[in-house]
Amino acid sequence: MPEHFVVVGAGTMGAGIAYVAGLAGYRVTVCEVDSERATAALDSIRGWAQTAEERGKSEPGTAARVQADISTVSDISLAPRDASVFVEAVPEQPDLKRRVLDAAQERSPQLLASNTSSISITELASGLDAPDRFVGLHFFNPVYAMPLLEIVVGEHTSDHTRNEALAVADRLGKQPIVVRDAPGFATSRLGNALGLEAIRMVESGVADAADIDKAMSLGYRHPMGPLELTDVVGLDVRLAIARTLQEAYGDRFSPPQLLVDMVEQGKLGKKTGEGFYRWQGGQKAT
Repeated sequence: MPEHFVVVGAGTMGAGIAYVAGLAGYRVTVCEVDSERATAALDSIRGWAQTAEERGKSEPGTAARVQADISTVSDISLAPRDASVFVEAVPEQPDLKRRVLDAAQERSPQLLASNTSSISITELASGLDAPDRFVGLHFFNPVYAMPLLEIVVGEHTSDHTRNEALAVADRLGKQPIVVRDAPGFATSRLGNALGLEAIRMVESGVADAADIDKAMSLGYRHPMGPLELTDVVGLDVRLAIARTLQEAYGDRFSPPQLLVDMVEQGKLGKKTGEGFYRWQGGQKAT
C-alpha cells in the first residue's frame, strides 16, 4: 500500500504540495472545507499533471496515476490515521494554524509539519502533545517548479524528525536547507526585506514597478523582480509576513502604506488579476 500524505488547505500552496506528493508516489488526501476550492485544486492538479506528461516531463500514464491517488475530504477527522506526512497549508493566521494542528495530531501522523513562511515553529508546537515530531516544511510557489524546501527546526524538534523531513524532501525531489526557528526563517526574512523596499520605491516615485523589477532581473540575475514576485506570492501574504517580522525585528519591516492600501482594495496580485501588474489567465498581461 502507498504511504499516505495529508495536506490541509486547498489553496495554491496546498494544491501544489499535494501534486508533488502524488508525483512522488504517495496516496494523497487534501482536507478542505470549501467544496469549490477543493474542486479547483483538483482541476489545477489535473492540468499540471497533463501538461507535464504532454511536454515529456513525466512518464506516460503519470497524470492518470496522480489523479487517481489524490482525493479530498471536507474535514480533518476524515483524513487517514497514521499518515506518513501531515502538512498544514492554511492561511498565515496563528490561531487558525493551531486549531488545524490540534485536530491533525488526533490522526497520529508520523511527521506533522507546517508550511508557514514566517510563524514560529516553536510557538505553533507549544500546544502539541508531541512537539518533537513537528517541523516546518516551507515550500515555494509554484511548488512543482521550485526546487527549494526550507526545513525549519523548532526548539523541540528532534534529530529524528529533522532527518525524516530531509528524507521527505529527497523523495519529493526537493533541495532542502535546514534553518533554526526564527521569525521569517531565512527565505521570508530576506525576501521581504527586498520586496518591502521595492514597494517603498514605487510609493515614493523612484521608478515604476517594471523598471524596478528589470533592475533586479538584469542587474542581479534574479529570475523574477521583487514586485512581480509579490504579485505571485500574494500581496496579502506579503503584508501578513511583514507584520510578523515587524513585531519581531522592529520598524525596518514596517509595511509600506501602499501595500496596506492595495490589500484593502482587493488588489492581491496574480490571484485577483491585479497587483503591481495586471494578470489574465494566470499570465502577466502585456
